[in-house]
Amino acid sequence: MSGSSPFEMRLVHLDLKGAPPKVSYLAEIFPLFRALGANGLLIEYEDMFPYEGHLKLLRAQHAYSPSEIKEILHLATLNELAVVPLVQTFGHMEFVLKHESLAHLREVAFFPNTLNPHEAESLALVRAMVDQVMELHPGSRWLHVGCDEVYYLGEGEASRQWLQEEQNTKAKLCLSHVKAVASHVLARHPATTPLVWDDMLRDIPEDQLSASGVPQLVEPMLWDYTANLDVQGKALLMEKYRKCGFRRLWAASAFKGATGASQALTPIEHHLRNHMQWLQVAACGPADVLQGIVLTGWQRYDHFSVLCELLPVGIPSLAVCLQSLLQGGFAEDVKTRVENFLGIPSLEITSFSSDGAASFPGSDILALVTQVGLHLRGSVDEMLHTDRYVTGWFSPYHRRRKFIHPVMIQHIQPQALSLLARWSALAGELEAALCRIFYPDAVEEWLEENVQPSLRQLQQLLQDLSEAARPWSLLASPGPDTGQDP
Repeated sequence: MSGSSPFEMRLVHLDLKGAPPKVSYLAEIFPLFRALGANGLLIEYEDMFPYEGHLKLLRAQHAYSPSEIKEILHLATLNELAVVPLVQTFGHMEFVLKHESLAHLREVAFFPNTLNPHEAESLALVRAMVDQVMELHPGSRWLHVGCDEVYYLGEGEASRQWLQEEQNTKAKLCLSHVKAVASHVLARHPATTPLVWDDMLRDIPEDQLSASGVPQLVEPMLWDYTANLDVQGKALLMEKYRKCGFRRLWAASAFKGATGASQALTPIEHHLRNHMQWLQVAACGPADVLQGIVLTGWQRYDHFSVLCELLPVGIPSLAVCLQSLLQGGFAEDVKTRVENFLGIPSLEITSFSSDGAASFPGSDILALVTQVGLHLRGSVDEMLHTDRYVTGWFSPYHRRRKFIHPVMIQHIQPQALSLLARWSALAGELEAALCRIFYPDAVEEWLEENVQPSLRQLQQLLQDLSEAARPWSLLASPGPDTGQDP
């Protein structure tokens, strides 16, 4: 099924640190992943993993149970999808280091993102996390240990003292921790190869990388999610890594979650261009260099950021990108194949479409989110800032003073009520659709971020209108009946 793809492995990334899908949805979507050309999954569990014992505090409220993890792996096997678990072990440790009882393991006391590599307890923590994850993933061929964006490394008190010693550098500190983590993985799980993101390795000199011993332990994953990545620069980086002793390399693209922390709709053209350029990178090197590619689908930029595009919203982009990798490019016949897979009459690559017709699992969410993303805020803003009756007779000045010409109530109120009713109904429909796939906290967060602000603006307008109308309604009402003739 590899077609003309230069990537033997094509893994879909499931980022579970935001809006993790229910297992029932994964059962629906895994067959589509396989049909589109995926043959593996990179599952970034973060706080959705059912950690036990002293690590139990890491669990999210709706963390998967051990039996659900086994069911996910079973579903993956049924669909011929190799599963690669991902455990952060250095940077992006917010879900661990945010806890007060583990805060003493931070590199910088004020920031919960990076682990202090000088503390023996830090390595013990990481080993325990790795071992618990591997216990539920027996026989996994690869384990991704993260190690990207290790911000503020070297800025902690212990690191500053260590760096004052001759020949000590941040690069040496980074490599030392990566080596310790990878060595543990290989010692306890010799059939499993550790993978790492490559960004912390890119600027380390060849001789230092070679001498560290790290190239014999891990396979780096070169990641770039831009639409205009430097193809030649990536080819040179691959050559550098090969010279340093890394036997196999991986690429990492993005099908969603890489164009804005609060992005709600996926710009397919951006991600298609990203994948087209990764195909060019693959063509620059020997055929056996790249083990495969991971199509990342970020759900949050980090543990504390807002949700970006939900998984169902990114499915058309994933389909386009996977099929392009499989066929070696994107042409009209590939577009037709994608439309057939997704049940979309006409797929829009260059713009967001409000046409909600599709039949893939979760397509109802895509249609409703598209309506919200393209029209909700605009329709409310248009009423508040463009409607001549609101701007002319019920401006912020009038609203603060609850002052209005009574005839204007008849112009403004019906329109506002109609707009609120229409969007409230759609919000209810979207909430029901989201609840079928996601847990309540994710549904609440997405609606509160993307829908509720606009609805509250309409509700406040109607509240102000009601209060401004009250004096006129009192004047219009008949006086008290005294029982006497006038």
